[in-house]
Amino acid sequence: MILGGGPAGAHAATHAARLGVDVTVVERDVIGGAADMWDCIPSKSMISTGGAMSFLGRTERMGLGPTDPTLDLERLRKRIGAITTRLGKTTETILTSQDVQLIRGEGRLAGSHLVAVETSGGPVELEADAVLLATGSRPRIPGWAPIDGDRVLTTRDAYPPKELPEHLVVIGSGVTGVEFVHMFSSLGSEVTLIVSRQQVLWRKDPEVAAVLEEDFLRRGVTLLKGARAIAVDRGGSGVSVRCDDGRVAHGSHALLAIGSVPNSDRLALETAGVDVDPAGYIPINHHCQTNVPHIYAAGDLSGKLPLSSVAAMQGRKIAEHVVVGHTASHRHLNYEKAASAIFTEPEIADVGLAEADAFAEGRKIRVTKVPFAASAKALINDDARGFVKIVSDPATGVVLGGSIVGQHAAELISVIAVAVTAGLRVHDIVESMLVHPTLSEALAEAAD
Repeated sequence: MILGGGPAGAHAATHAARLGVDVTVVERDVIGGAADMWDCIPSKSMISTGGAMSFLGRTERMGLGPTDPTLDLERLRKRIGAITTRLGKTTETILTSQDVQLIRGEGRLAGSHLVAVETSGGPVELEADAVLLATGSRPRIPGWAPIDGDRVLTTRDAYPPKELPEHLVVIGSGVTGVEFVHMFSSLGSEVTLIVSRQQVLWRKDPEVAAVLEEDFLRRGVTLLKGARAIAVDRGGSGVSVRCDDGRVAHGSHALLAIGSVPNSDRLALETAGVDVDPAGYIPINHHCQTNVPHIYAAGDLSGKLPLSSVAAMQGRKIAEHVVVGHTASHRHLNYEKAASAIFTEPEIADVGLAEADAFAEGRKIRVTKVPFAASAKALINDDARGFVKIVSDPATGVVLGGSIVGQHAAELISVIAVAVTAGLRVHDIVESMLVHPTLSEALAEAAD
């Protein structure tokens, strides 16, 4: 029995069904997962539109006549709806083709092996040998932010908003926040970003953050560094965001991007004796088991990396563990080897050991870096921003990690991710005869 039809639940269901298990999935909102279908996919769709506008704005440098693209919000809204609808139907078709039973409703635990579901036709109770809790998360909304979906927005009010903000104040400079800065500045909004620390993406490599900050400043984005928002006031046709240091950011709209909270509060975990931490996350072991062995947790609910790719792999591993238990072929997840990306312009992606973390641990590493300014393909594309950086073991040459900033970084990081996961050495990348001219050539040059 799976509560939640997002990436974790859907992948667990299809994999378990292929392994011969009877599977039921309970979903309250949308097959495919609210975080994916209401956040990730719509935001990347808008970023793609903004990227097209940015590209058209520089086509004169590529030998074309001037263009003046304009945004049609209604067409963009329909495009996003069409994409998410198609993806949701595809996921549902895959599930039903594997004989997975789908129940529309809200589920909760009613005992150690019992799940209660509130459906449109009334309550239903079902027994299960194993239960996966994968109910995801929702945007975090502090008491000082009067969200109205009009001028003061959460991320889920912005795909797209009712009107394009004239001046958007983004609160939060993590992954979601910087993607919104890029998105709306590309679409034509003036943007102010409130940065609580002294760099955006404070957990990322400072070199990576510096490239992004430089791009933001080039776009005219205002950065309020070292400022923590404490109140949002709405007045007339605008908003004011007050910070703890006395500064105030004025705009037409404010958007809150300060993280999420797990959807664990309505699962009745206590009825089955499942532990939950003070933040609402459900602690799991390396098999994704909770303290109750036949009850598993995955995705945002588990408190691990909040990535769809991680959730999907957790679901797959859970299905294997339910069916075959711990065997030699059941490899544990190593969250430190998960690749991640930020879809700004330039894109940012990384995987494995970061240079700053290695230095903090006193670990000896070899760091090699190649700028895209040396790439023929980057010059052909008229976008030579960024670099490739590879971290390796100086004694063995094994690839430990890497960072990429630049065009298609989210795609290019896959090569380094495979190297990290498979324990390949830098010369394995160097000796790969890659296509010329491509951006991927910079990977081999950085590994050399």
